[in-house]
Amino acid sequence: MQAFQLDIQTIRQRARQQVAEGARTFTYAGDVQQVIELLNHALATELVCALRYKRHHFTASGLSSEPVALEFQAHANEELAHADRIAERIVQLGGSPDFSPDGLSTRSHADYVAPDSLEAMIRENLVAERIAIDTYRELVRFIGDKDPTTRRMLEDILAVEEEHADELSDWLGRKD
Repeated sequence: MQAFQLDIQTIRQRARQQVAEGARTFTYAGDVQQVIELLNHALATELVCALRYKRHHFTASGLSSEPVALEFQAHANEELAHADRIAERIVQLGGSPDFSPDGLSTRSHADYVAPDSLEAMIRENLVAERIAIDTYRELVRFIGDKDPTTRRMLEDILAVEEEHADELSDWLGRKD
């Protein structure tokens, strides 16, 4: 095994030459424009999911709807927090987060579905969470070691999406 060595003089020189690049340094190995585009699609997904959860929060009805509606509200807030983290990362990478409502649903991986029954709401949210889980897993694989900061952020969001899916599945009375 080779000994670890840093060429601190070169690192210092590059830091000064590329100071306008902010957090993205010479050692960034990802395709920054592609990562920004992928993150903007993830941002759209989180925003669509938050809007769907908000609608379901306000329109859930029936005897057992109150605790589920409150949980829909909590999920909406968590999806908005994910959107904030993604937008912050896009800016760190030198991009612009796309919050434009024009095309939001076409950029989103998940659909905006507005069913009337509580069970259908739970089911549609579970479908969306499962889409998010698979999408984030693929993004994590794609990014790999090229951008560990983005990868860790996506892994954190993925863990919350898995918790949401588990909870929604429990509400439907999953069959293992």
